[in-house]
Amino acid sequence: IAGIAVALSGVLAFRRANTTVDPRVPEQSSSLVIRGIYRYSRNPMYVGFLLLLLAWVCFLMNMAALALLPLFIWYMNRFQITPEEHHLLQKFGADYQAYIKQVRRWL
Repeated sequence: IAGIAVALSGVLAFRRANTTVDPRVPEQSSSLVIRGIYRYSRNPMYVGFLLLLLAWVCFLMNMAALALLPLFIWYMNRFQITPEEHHLLQKFGADYQAYIKQVRRWL
């Protein structure tokens, strides 16, 4: 439930700002979202997905599945978050740089 709530909070904040939620097209971002849950995490949707995966691991009661969580974090950082942040820095400049200094990437 927490994972769903965190992820949906991120989606709703994007919707309120009238900007894209689709991470495949960061160039379509129309505004920098730094309010709501984005005051605590730069990537609450990904934090929500991680919490959902953790719940799935607990449901399975499988330690091998637990080992996949760091792999998820690495993959998201390398192939999703870093390219997104690069684009946002290009688009929003000093405002995004200030935001990075105030809010952590995950939690």
